Amino acid sequence: MDALDARILLAVDDDPEASALALARSLGIARNTLHARLKRLRAEGVVREFSRRVDPAALGQALVAFVSVVLSQPSGPRATAALGAFPEVVEMHSTTGDADLLLKIVARDTADLHRLSGELLAVPDVVRISTVVSLREELPPRTRALIERAAAERPPQAARPVRGASRRGAAEGAGGGRGCGHPLRE
Repeated sequence: MDALDARILLAVDDDPEASALALARSLGIARNTLHARLKRLRAEGVVREFSRRVDPAALGQALVAFVSVVLSQPSGPRATAALGAFPEVVEMHSTTGDADLLLKIVARDTADLHRLSGELLAVPDVVRISTVVSLREELPPRTRALIERAAAERPPQAARPVRGASRRGAAEGAGGGRGCGHPLRE
């Protein structure tokens, strides 16, 4: 990822509803450049699916817990696949230390967490779990500061004027041409 990619991500973060044309103009780049770079960033997994931005509490899953999971050796991918099949498991990390995995899970309440804990323990190759309940999120997941640093590391290339921008007319500005919609959904 280069500085222009980072600037594009910041622009989308600043105005997620902006059209591709508006973003390209604000960045001083061609719309095709914006599309090509966003397509590459999506293909490389830099830009992830929109559902990752949805707050689980809005779906009735306000309780957050972290579960350390000890697996039998060798368990292979069978246990991780089974644990990943639970919708309440929103993140899973392989770890060093006493546990093999760290799960971030969501639940409706403590009774739901208790039910889920029993189901996690029933997964083949899970030896034991240890659960810590989050009382409050002190710092939500964030990457903006890292993107800002990436955008500042190398000076952006001199932006070329968008050819024909004045000739394209009001049709594109009003959302009338191909590719003028939301850049992450095209």
